[in-house]
Amino acid sequence: MNTIFLFIGGPEIFVILLLVVMLFGADKIPEIARGLGKGIRQVKDATNDIKREINDSAKKQGLDTDFVKDINKEVNKVKDNIDDFTGPIKRNL
Repeated sequence: MNTIFLFIGGPEIFVILLLVVMLFGADKIPEIARGLGKGIRQVKDATNDIKREINDSAKKQGLDTDFVKDINKEVNKVKDNIDDFTGPIKRNL
């Protein structure tokens, strides 16, 4: 199985890594990776804080935040109805 990450293959990733090592040096790469990790963590924490604030304010206003569960139940009902309807057709073909 050939894995494609952002339409970049193995040789292209190798060339990019080689250029990074040449530009920054092998001793700077861990520092760069650490900085990227901290940045990603900050974005993730900020996202979780925003979600928590939205949920808290919705609960204070008395809004139902469990609508996703209701939507999933309805989607499953529709899937079951479609399966019931198309079941005999699939078997006959």
